[in-house]
Amino acid sequence: MTRTRLLTIAIWGNVSLQWSLSFGVNCSLLEPTSYLKRANMGRNLLKNPNGYENLEFWELTENGGSQWKVEEMPGDCGHEFVNGEVSNYFATSFELCLKRQVINLLDEGYSGEELDEQPPIQIADWYCGRTDCGCTYQITVCLLDENQELLQEFKPEPVTLDPESDCSWKELTHSFTEYGPGVRFISFEHGGQDTNYWDGWFGVRVTASSVSIEL
Repeated sequence: MTRTRLLTIAIWGNVSLQWSLSFGVNCSLLEPTSYLKRANMGRNLLKNPNGYENLEFWELTENGGSQWKVEEMPGDCGHEFVNGEVSNYFATSFELCLKRQVINLLDEGYSGEELDEQPPIQIADWYCGRTDCGCTYQITVCLLDENQELLQEFKPEPVTLDPESDCSWKELTHSFTEYGPGVRFISFEHGGQDTNYWDGWFGVRVTASSVSIEL
C-alpha cells in the first residue's frame, strides 16, 4: 500500500513549494529547480537600491559638488517616504551627480532564449526635492546587446522640482516592450543636482530604484 505525505518548504520569505512524496517513489525525479528559478525572476535586479550599503555597487559617473551622499529619511527640509519600508536615500549636490549600474542578464540567470522572447522589462525610480531649494532630476535606462551596443533607450526630459510647489516623493515608471531580440545588459543611470548651487546636499534625492523582468 502506497502512503503519501505532503512536504512544504518555504524559501525567500514569501515563496513556498509543496511536493506529494510517496514511499517507494524515486524523489530524484522531482525537479523544482525550474520552478525556483521562475519564482525568483521577478526580483529587483539592482543592487543596493536604497543606500543601505552606502554607495556599494554603484558607479559614480558624475560626482560633482560635495559629491554623492547617503542620508536617512526624511532628512533636512525633507519628506517622509510613502511607506515605512524605505529609510534611506541618495542625496545629490550643487554640481551634477549621476550613478549607474550595468546589469548582466545572463549572469542573473536569464537564458538567451528567454530574453529573445522580449519579456516586458519594468523600471521604477523614486525622487524628491527639499522644501528650501530647487533641484533637477534625470534618468537614462538603456537596453544593450552582448557587445553593450544600444538597442533601446528610455531618457525622458529632466524634471525640475520647485520648493514652492509639490516636491515630495514621486515615482517614475517605464516598461520596455517590443525591443527586439538580443538584449543581454541593462544600464540604469540617474541623479541630478540643485538649482541654487549651494554647498552641501541640496539636490534631488533618489531611492527605491528597481529593474525587473516579467517572464
